[in-house]
Amino acid sequence: MRVNNLHRVLNIIIATIWLVNGLVCKVLNLVPRHEQIVGQILGSTYSRMLTMAIGISEIVMAIWVISKFKSRINAITQISIVAVMNLLEFILVPELLLWGKLNSFFALLFIGVVYYYEFILKKELR
Repeated sequence: MRVNNLHRVLNIIIATIWLVNGLVCKVLNLVPRHEQIVGQILGSTYSRMLTMAIGISEIVMAIWVISKFKSRINAITQISIVAVMNLLEFILVPELLLWGKLNSFFALLFIGVVYYYEFILKKELR
């Protein structure tokens, strides 16, 4: 696959991951486990509202990824958010994660893809 095509495909995949997690899992609440995680970490009183806010933020992230606006800042933001979120979940609520502590592996994989997309593959485009 040509570098340009791979870059385009990864852009769509990364944005889709954010969109699905934000819209489907959190805003539409089709995966209630996400609200349970928020409730366990931040308290159950406002867990639905906070889960919605997180979901909307993830939808905005998907739009930001697709736009390619300030892509380096975007990649650093994505990497930071995923790392912190997964560290908190790993420590505080591993029993609520889909794959338990193995979720960290998938988080690292996603972080690696974002890093590769922005800091390695993009250099090859120039």
